[in-house]
Amino acid sequence: MTEMDDIRQGVLRFRKKVFPIRRAIYEELAHHQDPQVLFITCIDSRVDPADLCDADPGDMFVERTPGNMVPIYSDHRVGVSASIEYAVTALGVTDIIICGHSDCGALKALLHPEKLEKLPAVERWLHFADEAIDAVNTVHPNAEPKAKLHHLCEQNVIAQLDHLGTHPCVAQRLKTGYLRLHGWVYEIHTGEVHRYDATTKRFALWPPD
Repeated sequence: MTEMDDIRQGVLRFRKKVFPIRRAIYEELAHHQDPQVLFITCIDSRVDPADLCDADPGDMFVERTPGNMVPIYSDHRVGVSASIEYAVTALGVTDIIICGHSDCGALKALLHPEKLEKLPAVERWLHFADEAIDAVNTVHPNAEPKAKLHHLCEQNVIAQLDHLGTHPCVAQRLKTGYLRLHGWVYEIHTGEVHRYDATTKRFALWPPD
């Protein structure tokens, strides 16, 4: 059985078993959505925002990019910027989460640039993490590979939070106190989420047990 056969069976199960149970939710969502959270995370197949947050359809507006990266705002046509603008201005989300994760392939590539020789588009995209790799090389230059990747994951989340602030719609809502930003690192092997505290400049288990 191929992967698409599995997908076919999954769609069939959804239509016959899942959808009927949640029909009322889907019928309401067919005409209106009102998410309060924009969830920006990596394209990695192991990261499922709805599963991680135990969220229902319609709860979150989700944007996925390699390495959970957010472009610095510019006048160029960038889909991620359009998603942010729509979520903040049109949908009026009150919270934006940037969620990095352990064992991130995009960040591994930053530590091993030779792997990007045949991936020019990916190489260009990963420049949005330049601040993160510079910070790690400065503060943790001699860290072991596993530790270095962990530090890079955290620094990348912080860098992307800074990039969010360059978007006019985000900056405006932050000034009014209407919008809150959150930086997460999801540990795939433990199921834990660590959230960035801008006061202590550290990531800590969230929510605490």
